[in-house]
Amino acid sequence: MTRHQALARRMWHHLEGLHACLYFAPQAFEEAAALGYDNSSRWPSYFAWRAAPLGAAGPELVTATFHSFSPRTVAEHVPGVWSVATPEEVLAARLRAVDRTYRALAPEVIGGREIAEAAALATEAAGYADAAGRPLAAANRDLPWSDEPHLALWQALTVLREHRGDGHLAAVLAAGLDPCESLVSFAAVDAAPEENFAARGWSPEQWAAARERLAERGWVDGAGKATERGRQGRDDIERRTDLLAAGPWRALGEERAERLAALTLPLLAAVFGSGMLPARSTLGIGTVQVTYD
Repeated sequence: MTRHQALARRMWHHLEGLHACLYFAPQAFEEAAALGYDNSSRWPSYFAWRAAPLGAAGPELVTATFHSFSPRTVAEHVPGVWSVATPEEVLAARLRAVDRTYRALAPEVIGGREIAEAAALATEAAGYADAAGRPLAAANRDLPWSDEPHLALWQALTVLREHRGDGHLAAVLAAGLDPCESLVSFAAVDAAPEENFAARGWSPEQWAAARERLAERGWVDGAGKATERGRQGRDDIERRTDLLAAGPWRALGEERAERLAALTLPLLAAVFGSGMLPARSTLGIGTVQVTYD
């Protein structure tokens, strides 16, 4: 792993929570409820928040760009979410949700010089992101940018997060994994428990069939645990993801990237201190180690 790849992974680990709080914050659920979304689970608002930059996207587009959700699960929410609120209404509400969340978590940093500097650095990094073949990153960067530094910061971090995610999908496809196989192989290396993926909507039969296909390729053993080949395959995917995500951080430079990390640390600490984020997500952030070759 090159230094720029390692930097890309460190920045992802550091900044992911600042983006992902949208999907868990009580203020976001309140805004979703005000639009008319059912909050008995987080998924109606999740699909609305994340897909809205694409416009009134249909189930095929959302399935393709989100990748790991079963088509059946996507169809349960899309295009129905747009009959509750338009994408424009959702986009306005998600900014209100982020504004309220950040202000509730760390009111002392909102409006300060540090958050303005962080926003400038993150926006510059987002501008360096190559959006070719990255629809979610491009869609978020196409949106109007807020004059409020903390909201511009969140949008820039969202662009960078989706830039990495779009690149990860390319790495998964290059490895020859379909959506369900991608999750099964990820769980097989103990990056996250299988039950964490239940909401993605794959049936037990589909999960078992994906595991069988991976076993035929030598990626998992009879118990569904990753073989050496499977671990190497997942490691190759993560390294390629880091490589594809490195461009913005290479352009920004290591010193300025670390400055961004330092500037956002108080806000990140407030997010984690709130307890809103799950202790172990489907991202496996806590399990991936960063090393230099």
